Amino acid sequence: MREIVHLQTGQCGNQIGAKFWEVVSDEHGIDRDGMYKGTNDLQLERINVYYNEVGANKYVPRAVLIDLEPGTMDSVRSGPLGSLFRPDNFVFGQNGAGNNWAKGHYTEGAELVDSVLDVVRKEAEGTDCLQGFQITHSLGGGTGAGMGTLLISKIREEYPDRMMATYSVVPSPKVSDTVVEPYNATLSVHQLVENSDETSVSITRLSTISASGH
Repeated sequence: MREIVHLQTGQCGNQIGAKFWEVVSDEHGIDRDGMYKGTNDLQLERINVYYNEVGANKYVPRAVLIDLEPGTMDSVRSGPLGSLFRPDNFVFGQNGAGNNWAKGHYTEGAELVDSVLDVVRKEAEGTDCLQGFQITHSLGGGTGAGMGTLLISKIREEYPDRMMATYSVVPSPKVSDTVVEPYNATLSVHQLVENSDETSVSITRLSTISASGH
């Protein structure tokens, strides 16, 4: 089986990731506690691409959830999919990045990145034939853009022959929260060009992939 490790970084990345797992779990007949409740054996086809089987009809997403502040993680854990994920795979800091790319890439994010990579290695080692990694993140925020691209470069160094796909949200002037979002995105583009095999900037693309059987 060709497995994929999924990473979701920052508030935007975790919000998109939550929707991704909602759709994929529904497709495979997995309930919110990770139990298989499907009605057709076809729902179990290729389930190991995104899930680890941890018991009889019990599945856990091969996901790493990351943020530089605890608020988003608390929201995920208290949300409808909170009990679906492995508790050890929530990795977060306390200070946030304050929409600052440099904090995410060089200071706050750099301090947390080794803890994230430990979880990534654990997930990768548990696969039979790792195909690669995918990450959901924003290019406008400090964590998603700064730390997200740091993670991509570190994973590329450690797994140079594995696929790296990113689902990257580009800031829009119509809904932009802060004036620095275009700068964060500009600083991120070079990292994506260097380290990503495929970058999708279409949010609808994510729904299409999850609904079409990976």
